[in-house]
This record gives sequence, structure tokens and C-alpha cells, in this order.
Amino acid sequence: MSDHRCIIIFRKFSITNMEDKIKIRKPVDNEMEQSKSHIIVEIIEYMANSVVIKTIIKKSTGNISIMSFDSGEGLTEKTSPFDTFIQIIEGKAEVVIDKVSHLLQTGMGITIPAHSPNYIKPNGRFKMISTIIKSGYE
Repeated sequence: MSDHRCIIIFRKFSITNMEDKIKIRKPVDNEMEQSKSHIIVEIIEYMANSVVIKTIIKKSTGNISIMSFDSGEGLTEKTSPFDTFIQIIEGKAEVVIDKVSHLLQTGMGITIPAHSPNYIKPNGRFKMISTIIKSGYE
């Protein structure tokens, strides 16, 4: 059984050719193997011109994902109804929350409060862990 359980790859695309550029591979189950140690930065690889997302844990109360961003790739502005903690595990990224910029480097993390507009700008290639907590919002 492969350790690669769920990988979503986002690539730059034009509206007319979207189907050719987005690839989604769904595993039998959504989580990584439990009770097994992992070298976090090796769980996911970089892919040219892409953002790659791998689910570590997915539950109704929240989820943990690991993401890799190729140079020039980031996340556009969004607002989540849940608190999100992100930690940079390789490289550097600029995280903008409510129009305030935070430069994070390897080993640094930040909590993005629920309902706060935010986006992530790359500073070269980087990898991060995203933890979304949904409980407490019922």
C-alpha cells in the first residue's frame, strides 16, 4: 500500500483548457497511515507550476493538510469560517491577514482567525502544514 493517500494538484490554466491542467487522484481512504512515523518535509514533493495538497487527517471537526508551492505559486485571497493554523516547514512565504503582512520562514507558524481575509504569497518554493479547526463553531 502506498503512503500517497490523497494528492490534489493545482496548475495554472486557461478557462478553455481547464480539464487538461487539473489532475485529482483520490485514494481508497483520505488519511496517511497511522501509527507510523514520517519525515514531514518528505511527505510531499514539488511539482512545476503547481500547488500540491496532501491530506494527513480529515475529520468532521477539522483537518490537517501538507502543501507544496512551486516558485511563483500562492493562494489567492479567501476568508474561512474557521480558525486555521499554518506552519512553514521548508522555505519562506508571506502570509497576509486582514491586510497585515507576516513573513514566515522554516519553523514559523501563524494562526489565521476565522472570518479574516487572507492570502499567501510565495518567496520561492515552500512547503507548509495547514490545520483547520472546525469544532467550537456549532
